[in-house]
Amino acid sequence: MIKRMKEDIATVFDQDPAARSSLEVILTYSGLHAIWAHRIAHVLFKRNMFFMARVISQMNRFFTGIEIHPGAKIGRRFFIDHGMGVVIGETCEIGNNVTVFQGVTLGGTGKEKGKRHPTIEDFALIATGAKVLGNIVIGENSKVGAGSVVLKNVPPNSTVVGIPGRVVIQNGIKMNRKLDHNNLPDPVSDRCSEMENEISKLQAELESLIGKGEQEDGNQNL
Repeated sequence: MIKRMKEDIATVFDQDPAARSSLEVILTYSGLHAIWAHRIAHVLFKRNMFFMARVISQMNRFFTGIEIHPGAKIGRRFFIDHGMGVVIGETCEIGNNVTVFQGVTLGGTGKEKGKRHPTIEDFALIATGAKVLGNIVIGENSKVGAGSVVLKNVPPNSTVVGIPGRVVIQNGIKMNRKLDHNNLPDPVSDRCSEMENEISKLQAELESLIGKGEQEDGNQNL
């Protein structure tokens, strides 16, 4: 247990350049507190002590702003950056070395039974405000861009952005886990720009036709 806690603290130092001391990390990092509380709740959940598990989960949510269902399976070196508003569903499975930012939802899409939440594989990164919904898989080493809504499986070594989420990088060189939130491709914006250009062309053609029609009417009147 102590070994795992030390590993969690080391993960914070590895992922957050703002961390300055172990005491600061232990006392002030809500993401770390949420992970530790979840481990206790998860043990109780596996022993069918569902009520106590949910009580700890809700207390965890109250104090940290992070809601992790006690049934969720979370691997080692999981890092929650800031964390406020993070929601992780009951059947969610998270691998090792995964990072999520504030406002991320790993949720379901309905009231179906069984596996209904995402599986996040090793070394994946889910950026600020992203929503990953349903029984889908985010592949190893993949990134989900800020504000994206992902409803389909994401292959390994991919970058997904937009609403709905679309793969914009796949099977390239092994990705750096540092994500530049402000410099990602946006296929939705690109498509909107294309549509605006098409509308402008249609307006120009329509105005040209109207102009020709008015000219012909003038000639006929003469």
